[in-house]
Amino acid sequence: MEIKEYIKENENRFFEELFSLIRIPSVSSHSDKKAELMQCAEQWKKLLLEAGVDKAEILPTKGNPVVFASKTTDPKLPTVMVYGHYDVMPAEPLELWDSPPFEPEIRDGKVYARGADDDKGQSFLQAKAFEYLVKTNQLKCNVKFILEGEEEIGSPSLEDFCKKNKKLLACDTILVSDTSMLAADKPSITTGLRGLAYWEIEVTSANRDLHSGIFGGAVANPINELAKILAQLTDNEGKITIPHFYDDVEKISKKERDLIRQIPFDEKEYMENLNINYLYGEKGYSTIERTGIRPTLDVCGIWGGYTGEGSKTVLPSKAYAKLSARLVPNQKYEKIAKLVEKHLVKIAPKHIGIKVSRLHGAESYVCPIDSAEYIAAEKAYEKAFAKKPLPVRRGGSIGVVPVFEKVLGVKPILMGFGLESNAIHSPNENFSIELYEKGMETIVEFYREYCK
Repeated sequence: MEIKEYIKENENRFFEELFSLIRIPSVSSHSDKKAELMQCAEQWKKLLLEAGVDKAEILPTKGNPVVFASKTTDPKLPTVMVYGHYDVMPAEPLELWDSPPFEPEIRDGKVYARGADDDKGQSFLQAKAFEYLVKTNQLKCNVKFILEGEEEIGSPSLEDFCKKNKKLLACDTILVSDTSMLAADKPSITTGLRGLAYWEIEVTSANRDLHSGIFGGAVANPINELAKILAQLTDNEGKITIPHFYDDVEKISKKERDLIRQIPFDEKEYMENLNINYLYGEKGYSTIERTGIRPTLDVCGIWGGYTGEGSKTVLPSKAYAKLSARLVPNQKYEKIAKLVEKHLVKIAPKHIGIKVSRLHGAESYVCPIDSAEYIAAEKAYEKAFAKKPLPVRRGGSIGVVPVFEKVLGVKPILMGFGLESNAIHSPNENFSIELYEKGMETIVEFYREYCK
């Protein structure tokens, strides 16, 4: 039985199982969702056992638990480890969803729900490809699964878990389906990820909220002062102004920049999809370069004062912002984090107090395109999509990917099937049913090519 036939025969069951995962609001950034995170881990354990692993267990970490499962075909054969995460981003703002975020709905050939793509959907297609190979006696290697519950908060517990369980996690290659392709008809393999640094900034003025008439003009407004600080971090040409921020940025050769220019990219379509009239970023670089090989610094949230209905004439005591940097090869998270923190304190005026808290971070990652694993992935995409995939560096970060390289000594292969239009981390996240199926086909072909 071929994989397409297997998918068709089991289509209803596949949806039921996927939806059983999606319906669990396993939001790792919400401290009150610990029970839901454990529930999701339990459901993954159940589904992996039903898919054909020899054993599956839920293992503790300093934070949320890890689901680990394994199938041993022959100890002498290579071992593939599949990584995924069962936690999801918060669904807010809920009013912008066209259907409830944790009640999956099929519309226009897509599944709409939080986690439909990132990463329950993509992890699920890995599990179903494995199931097919097991049930049809075609699995010619050993397979391990590791599913974590903290990816969306930077995987703070996973490095320690990997160090303590190196023998358990020993493998020859690692498959990660948590990335995207250029388009549904333009397959691509992610060959690089940017690193990440993330902070929360707190600015304080008076010891309480003040009447804006009585105290306005005499006491600093924390929101005004925070806005001034943030405005100083980039210039009018999109360049980050923090001294020494670019010191370690990888120098991209003319040859690689020429290859980047060959990547199909429709700027007009890109803008229409986002409903914008202009693109903006660091001067001297294309959109693909800005989102793949250049670092960034962005305010991800800002709040303070009165935001309810009507008016309230008040000078707030405090104002806050969330700040993130995307880092490129050679930029080290710890070094950049200290650099930014020092600079923020330095430029803060004396008439306010400032506190900068480091929340999480990750290193960048680059995958070689001449390894046996990459070549097997390349052939797998070509068979499933009838097109050779392009190697593309992407702008996102997956904290555990460089950890796997550092601790386990294995270079992961990033075989993602999402699209930029899938709205991950946003309202109305979705995933194409066609790409669920294409993804399963591709993973099956990878095992066939890799195990030759």
